[in-house]
Amino acid sequence: MVKPSERRDMAKKAVSSNKASIRLACCAFTISETCYRYESKLQPENEIIADWLMRLTQNQINWGFGLCFLYLRNVKGFGWNHKRVYRIYRELELNLRIRPRKRLKRDKPDALMVLMRSMNAGRWISCMINLVMVEASVYSMSLMTLTVKD
Repeated sequence: MVKPSERRDMAKKAVSSNKASIRLACCAFTISETCYRYESKLQPENEIIADWLMRLTQNQINWGFGLCFLYLRNVKGFGWNHKRVYRIYRELELNLRIRPRKRLKRDKPDALMVLMRSMNAGRWISCMINLVMVEASVYSMSLMTLTVKD
Protein backbone atom coordinates (compact mmCIF):
# COMPACT_ATOMS: atom_id res chain seq x y z
CA MET A 1 0.00 0.00 0.00
CA VAL A 2 1.49 3.29 -1.11
CA LYS A 3 0.72 6.40 0.92
CA PRO A 4 -0.88 9.40 -0.82
CA SER A 5 2.17 11.53 -0.05
CA GLU A 6 4.39 9.01 -1.85
CA ARG A 7 2.00 8.92 -4.82
CA ARG A 8 2.09 12.72 -4.89
CA ASP A 9 5.89 12.62 -5.03
CA MET A 10 5.78 10.11 -7.91
CA ALA A 11 3.29 12.32 -9.77
CA LYS A 12 5.46 15.40 -9.26
CA LYS A 13 8.47 13.49 -10.56
CA ALA A 14 6.52 12.45 -13.68
CA VAL A 15 5.37 16.04 -14.32
CA SER A 16 8.82 17.53 -13.70
CA SER A 17 10.41 15.18 -16.23
CA ASN A 18 7.85 16.41 -18.88
CA LYS A 19 6.48 12.91 -19.42
CA ALA A 20 2.92 13.75 -18.35
CA SER A 21 0.64 16.66 -17.58
CA ILE A 22 -0.59 17.29 -14.05
CA ARG A 23 -4.03 15.94 -14.91
CA LEU A 24 -2.68 12.77 -16.48
CA ALA A 25 -0.20 12.15 -13.64
CA CYS A 26 -2.97 12.57 -11.02
CA CYS A 27 -5.18 10.08 -12.88
CA ALA A 28 -2.30 7.63 -13.29
CA PHE A 29 -1.36 7.70 -9.60
CA THR A 30 -5.01 8.00 -8.39
CA ILE A 31 -4.66 11.22 -6.46
CA SER A 32 -6.69 14.40 -6.70
CA GLU A 33 -5.23 17.59 -8.10
CA THR A 34 -5.76 19.16 -4.68
CA CYS A 35 -3.53 16.49 -3.17
CA TYR A 36 -0.97 17.13 -5.91
CA ARG A 37 -0.82 20.86 -5.12
CA TYR A 38 -0.87 20.50 -1.32
CA GLU A 39 2.13 22.00 0.47
CA SER A 40 2.47 21.61 4.24
CA LYS A 41 3.28 24.91 5.89
CA LEU A 42 4.01 23.78 9.44
CA GLN A 43 7.23 21.75 9.14
CA PRO A 44 9.56 24.39 10.70
CA GLU A 45 7.11 24.88 13.58
CA ASN A 46 6.91 21.10 14.12
CA GLU A 47 10.69 21.07 14.57
CA ILE A 48 10.39 23.79 17.21
CA ILE A 49 7.74 21.74 19.06
CA ALA A 50 9.93 18.64 18.87
CA ASP A 51 12.92 20.58 20.20
CA TRP A 52 10.90 21.91 23.17
CA LEU A 53 9.53 18.45 23.95
CA MET A 54 12.99 16.89 23.86
CA ARG A 55 14.41 19.55 26.19
CA LEU A 56 11.50 19.24 28.62
CA THR A 57 11.63 15.46 28.82
CA GLN A 58 15.40 15.48 29.32
CA ASN A 59 15.22 18.04 32.14
CA GLN A 60 12.03 16.71 33.75
CA ILE A 61 12.25 12.92 33.51
CA ASN A 62 8.99 12.24 35.36
CA TRP A 63 6.88 14.55 33.22
CA GLY A 64 4.44 12.94 30.84
CA PHE A 65 2.63 14.55 27.93
CA GLY A 66 0.10 16.40 30.10
CA LEU A 67 2.67 18.29 32.16
CA CYS A 68 4.81 19.05 29.12
CA PHE A 69 1.84 20.43 27.19
CA LEU A 70 0.60 22.53 30.12
CA TYR A 71 4.09 23.94 30.64
CA LEU A 72 4.34 24.94 26.98
CA ARG A 73 0.82 26.38 26.97
CA ASN A 74 0.68 28.18 30.34
CA VAL A 75 4.29 29.02 31.20
CA LYS A 76 5.82 29.58 27.77
CA GLY A 77 2.64 30.92 26.13
CA PHE A 78 2.63 28.79 22.97
CA GLY A 79 -0.82 28.33 21.45
CA TRP A 80 -0.28 24.96 19.83
CA ASN A 81 -3.09 22.44 19.54
CA HIS A 82 -2.78 19.52 22.00
CA LYS A 83 -3.47 16.96 19.23
CA ARG A 84 -0.62 18.30 17.16
CA VAL A 85 1.78 18.37 20.12
CA TYR A 86 0.74 14.84 21.11
CA ARG A 87 1.31 13.58 17.54
CA ILE A 88 4.87 14.93 17.63
CA TYR A 89 5.30 13.57 21.18
CA ARG A 90 4.40 10.07 19.94
CA GLU A 91 6.60 10.37 16.84
CA LEU A 92 9.54 11.12 19.12
CA GLU A 93 8.56 8.02 21.17
CA LEU A 94 8.55 9.93 24.43
CA ASN A 95 5.54 8.07 25.80
CA LEU A 96 5.97 7.06 29.42
CA ARG A 97 4.78 3.66 30.55
CA ILE A 98 1.70 3.97 32.72
CA ARG A 99 2.39 1.97 35.83
CA PRO A 100 -0.56 0.36 37.57
CA ARG A 101 -1.02 1.25 41.21
CA LYS A 102 0.11 -1.29 43.74
CA ARG A 103 -2.75 -2.84 45.61
CA LEU A 104 -2.64 -3.49 49.31
CA LYS A 105 -3.17 -7.11 50.24
CA ARG A 106 -5.44 -7.40 53.24
CA ASP A 107 -6.36 -10.62 54.96
CA LYS A 108 -10.00 -11.04 55.83
CA PRO A 109 -10.16 -11.88 59.54
CA ASP A 110 -12.27 -14.76 60.80
CA ALA A 111 -13.49 -12.95 63.91
CA LEU A 112 -16.41 -15.13 64.91
CA MET A 113 -14.79 -18.53 64.37
CA VAL A 114 -13.60 -18.79 68.00
CA LEU A 115 -17.07 -17.90 69.30
CA MET A 116 -18.80 -20.38 67.01
CA ARG A 117 -16.46 -23.18 68.09
CA SER A 118 -17.08 -22.42 71.75
CA MET A 119 -20.85 -22.33 71.23
CA ASN A 120 -20.78 -25.64 69.39
CA ALA A 121 -18.75 -27.21 72.19
CA GLY A 122 -21.59 -26.53 74.65
CA ARG A 123 -19.65 -24.27 77.01
CA TRP A 124 -22.32 -21.62 77.09
CA ILE A 125 -25.66 -22.60 78.67
CA SER A 126 -27.58 -19.47 78.08
CA CYS A 127 -26.06 -16.67 76.20
CA MET A 128 -27.28 -13.60 74.57
CA ILE A 129 -25.05 -12.35 71.88
CA ASN A 130 -25.35 -8.79 70.81
CA LEU A 131 -23.26 -7.83 67.81
CA VAL A 132 -23.06 -4.16 67.11
CA MET A 133 -21.24 -2.65 64.22
CA VAL A 134 -19.77 0.68 65.22
CA GLU A 135 -18.44 2.98 62.56
CA ALA A 136 -15.28 4.69 63.77
CA SER A 137 -15.36 8.10 62.17
CA VAL A 138 -11.72 8.94 62.84
CA TYR A 139 -10.12 5.92 61.15
CA SER A 140 -12.99 4.97 58.82
CA MET A 141 -12.79 1.41 60.05
CA SER A 142 -15.61 -0.79 61.23
CA LEU A 143 -15.27 -2.22 64.73
CA MET A 144 -17.18 -5.21 66.01
CA THR A 145 -18.18 -5.47 69.67
CA LEU A 146 -19.36 -8.66 71.35
CA THR A 147 -21.53 -8.64 74.45
CA VAL A 148 -22.01 -12.03 76.15
CA LYS A 149 -24.34 -12.61 79.13
CA ASP A 150 -24.52 -15.88 81.09
